[in-house]
Amino acid sequence: MSADSSLPKQDAWSPRVVETAIRLSLLAVIIAWCFQILQPFILPFIWATIIAVAIHPLFASLVRLLGGRTTLAAVLVTVAVLLLLMAPTIMLTKLLIENVAELADGIRQGRIEPPALPDSVREWPLIGEPVARFWDLALSNLAEAIHMIQPQLKAVGLWLVDFAASAGIGLLMFLVAIMIAGYLLAHSTQGHDFAHRVARRLAGEHGDRFAVLAGATIRSVARGVLGVAVIQALLVGVGFMAAGVPGAGIWALLSLISAVVQLGVGPVAIPVIVYVFATADPVIAVVFLVWNALIMVLDNVLKPLLLGRGVDVPMLVIFLGAIGGMLLSGIIGLFIGAILLALGYKLAGAWLEGDSERTLAASDDL
Repeated sequence: MSADSSLPKQDAWSPRVVETAIRLSLLAVIIAWCFQILQPFILPFIWATIIAVAIHPLFASLVRLLGGRTTLAAVLVTVAVLLLLMAPTIMLTKLLIENVAELADGIRQGRIEPPALPDSVREWPLIGEPVARFWDLALSNLAEAIHMIQPQLKAVGLWLVDFAASAGIGLLMFLVAIMIAGYLLAHSTQGHDFAHRVARRLAGEHGDRFAVLAGATIRSVARGVLGVAVIQALLVGVGFMAAGVPGAGIWALLSLISAVVQLGVGPVAIPVIVYVFATADPVIAVVFLVWNALIMVLDNVLKPLLLGRGVDVPMLVIFLGAIGGMLLSGIIGLFIGAILLALGYKLAGAWLEGDSERTLAASDDL
C-alpha cells in the first residue's frame, strides 16, 4: 500500500526535475551566448568603468558648476581627457611602434652594429668569456654572428612586431574606453544605483559598504598608482625624445611598466642617463639628468596627494596584478590587472574583517 502511494509522488516529481533541468540548461546557454557576444567589449568596458569611477569626483563638481547638466558635463570631461591623455599617448605609441618595427627589421636584416664591449665583461664568472667571444665575432663579422643565433633572433623580431601591434590595439581600446566612460558618467546616477543593488544581492546588508569600498579603491589605485605612473612615463618619454635617445618610445614604455609595478622610472632612466652622458654634449646631459631627477622625485610628491586614505594596497599586490594583467591581456592588462587585483585584495580584506567581527559578536553573546 505504501509502495503504491509513493508512485504518484515520483511521477509528479520527475517532470518537475526535468523541467527545472531544461530551464537551467537554457539559461546557461543564453548566458554563455551573451558572454561570447560581449567578450570583445569586456576589457574596454572594464577600463571605461575604471576611468569613470576615477574621474567621477571631477565630473560631479563640473555638474554642479553647470547647474545640473550632466550630459554637457560628461561631454566636456570626455573631450578634456582625450586632449590631455590621447595626444601624448598617440605620439609615444606611434614612436614606440616605429622603434619596434625598425629594431625588428634591423635584427632580421643584420643592420645593427654592436658597440664595443667593456673589458670588465670578460671577468664575469661563467658567462663572461663566452659572451666576449661572441661579441668579438659580432664586431668582426656581424652576419656570421647573427647566423649563429638566427632562430632566436627571428623569434625575438616576431615578438617585437607582435608587441608593437599589441600597443596599437591597446591604444584603440583606450580610445574606445574613454568614449564609453563618457557615457557612463552621463548615466552615473543609474550606474551608482545598479552597482549598489548588485552589491546588496551579493553581500546582503554589507553590500553598500563593499560598493563604497570598491569605488574608493578604484579611485585610489587609478589616480595614485596608475595616474602617477602615466605622468612619469610621459615626462621621461618627452625627455628621451628631446635628448635624441634611440628607441625613445621603447624606453618610455619600459618606464611606464617599471612605474606601474612600483619600481619607479629610475631602473630605466638611470642607464639612459649614463648613455646620454657618454654620447651627448655635457650641457644636454646635465639638463637631461636634472629633468629625470625631478621626475623621480615627483613620485614622492604626487602619491601622497592622489592616494586615498584607508585604501592603501601592498606593493606586491600591485606588482602581481600589473605583471599578470600584462601577460594575460597585453598593455591594457597592465592597468586593469593592477586595479582589479587591488580591488579583490581590499574586498577580501573587508569580507574577512566583517566575518571576524561577526565571530567576535557571537562569542560575546555566549
